[in-house]
Amino acid sequence: MYMFISALPVATVIAVLLAGWRSLHAAALGVAVALLVIAAAFAQPASTWLAAGMHWAPVLLEVLLIVGGGLLLSEVLRASGAQKALADWLLARAGSGTGAVLLVVHGITPFAESVTGFGVGVTIGIPLLAHYGLPPRKVVLIGLLGLCAVPWGSMGPGTLVAATMAGLPFKELGQASALVSVIPFVITGMAAAALASAPGRRRQALLQGLLSGLALTAAVALMNSLAGTAPAGALGALLVVGWHLLRLHLSRSDADKPPLSVPGRRALAAYALLLGGVLAAAALVRALDLPAAWHGLTSPGLWLLVAAVFFTRGRPARPSLAKVWRSWLQVAPVTALFIVLGVLMAVSGMAAQLAQALARSGPLYLLAAPFVGALGGFVTGSNTGANAMFAATQAEIAQALGVPLLPFMAVHNVSASLLLMASPGKVEMAVQLLAQGAAQRRWVQQSVLMLDLAAVALMGVLNWSWARA
Repeated sequence: MYMFISALPVATVIAVLLAGWRSLHAAALGVAVALLVIAAAFAQPASTWLAAGMHWAPVLLEVLLIVGGGLLLSEVLRASGAQKALADWLLARAGSGTGAVLLVVHGITPFAESVTGFGVGVTIGIPLLAHYGLPPRKVVLIGLLGLCAVPWGSMGPGTLVAATMAGLPFKELGQASALVSVIPFVITGMAAAALASAPGRRRQALLQGLLSGLALTAAVALMNSLAGTAPAGALGALLVVGWHLLRLHLSRSDADKPPLSVPGRRALAAYALLLGGVLAAAALVRALDLPAAWHGLTSPGLWLLVAAVFFTRGRPARPSLAKVWRSWLQVAPVTALFIVLGVLMAVSGMAAQLAQALARSGPLYLLAAPFVGALGGFVTGSNTGANAMFAATQAEIAQALGVPLLPFMAVHNVSASLLLMASPGKVEMAVQLLAQGAAQRRWVQQSVLMLDLAAVALMGVLNWSWARA
């Protein structure tokens, strides 16, 4: 009985999402069901809820600030033409071929997604790929594969939520997630290389995809260790961009490499301010051993806003602010409600009850755990939403099974991110960028889902291997 009602909020959300409800309405219904279940069977003292509110309010505020900052920076760069200027410059320097495709999949798209999030990387990557002479449906599929570094998307609020819910250090979970990501990085690289290569050069292309995936893994892990989790995806992707551009530099003459325009240089300066601000603020807080109240200075949300204001040299234009506000009103309430749902389930004891029931399947659950996280990412279209729904439950299950928490949660975090590229909303956005029809949409949806499920299955095997070691 308790297992059934513990699962009721999450089951309700999944059911209505699959039935076609909007994410906002599904999340609100999930919270309402959770409150009813708490009132009926999981009541807690008021002091417990007050303590939970004080603990989670700063996290929720930071996540919503990151959402707003990411949307604002993306919009001002788009409206000014700076994003297009950067894309054109990179296209002129990269040329075409497998190496140029991997530059987008493991460099440009992960960088754009890491600093802004919300699928912005796809809106930059697919227009670039469209110039490479590939069939449109392959362009769409390869563009979606670039969403392989979502644990660091929008400077990592989803990973922050998972770390907080599991009681793990943010940086340690980021580092473990970087190592686990070798599986999706390699699979996306090899798949993109195979799609982009001529039949007679496929073996060489697959090797390029493998090396590119390993390079991105090493770069993100290195940056996570040196700079922290929030900027690790962006900095790691920049290293990969530099590596691919250096390789491609040797095969093209200087005449083929026009200088970067003024809007493009200003966009690069804004990105530099964003990353430099996060890193410098974190170093200052550590060096001065400032109290927790000062840690807001290190928030990516703050520096996303600073970078946007710097780029516009003051207040952004009113149409841009209006568009960002409309977008924020669509994204932020859904994000907040999913976090609230996760907190309600964790604090009330529903997550623990559900975890105890699922843990009765024993070690076999280790193989299934990544699919649970992946389901959350698929139905919510958000790493933050998936972690808010399932991270607390997954952590409770790991403890009930007696397996190491950090690697288990890293597998969950990466799995919860991976199926975002296969979520209907992301596929629809990618298909619309090239105005493809329903038949192409089905092919893209099926292909990306097949690749993602293969990666999730391998992460299940990794979960099992770690636990049995």
